[in-house]
Amino acid sequence: MDAPTPPLGRRKLLFEGRIEKRSHAVVPVSLMTIKEPRFSERTVTRNISPHGARVLTKRLWQPGEEPLLTPPAGEFSQPARVVYCQPRSKGGFYVGVQFSGRSVRWPDSFST
Repeated sequence: MDAPTPPLGRRKLLFEGRIEKRSHAVVPVSLMTIKEPRFSERTVTRNISPHGARVLTKRLWQPGEEPLLTPPAGEFSQPARVVYCQPRSKGGFYVGVQFSGRSVRWPDSFST
């Protein structure tokens, strides 16, 4: 017999938060658009996980946009989806991206 569906408030708690821990790491990456107008920048992450990253950027990104993120050390460009974009007090933005394809294997030297 199936377990009863949790009440709405409980269901919300089950899906909030991260499934996996992100590691604080400053990793050099390239971030670019794949649609017009073209945009590309070399930048760094602030934290990483196999399925996403928080990236420092000069550009205001919209949730749902689909940039390519290229990690270091021979990894292929990774299609991603923008989850959020927050302004920084020092200028620029923090953009949270979720990888659309396979997970990224970050070099151990970048994880803390």
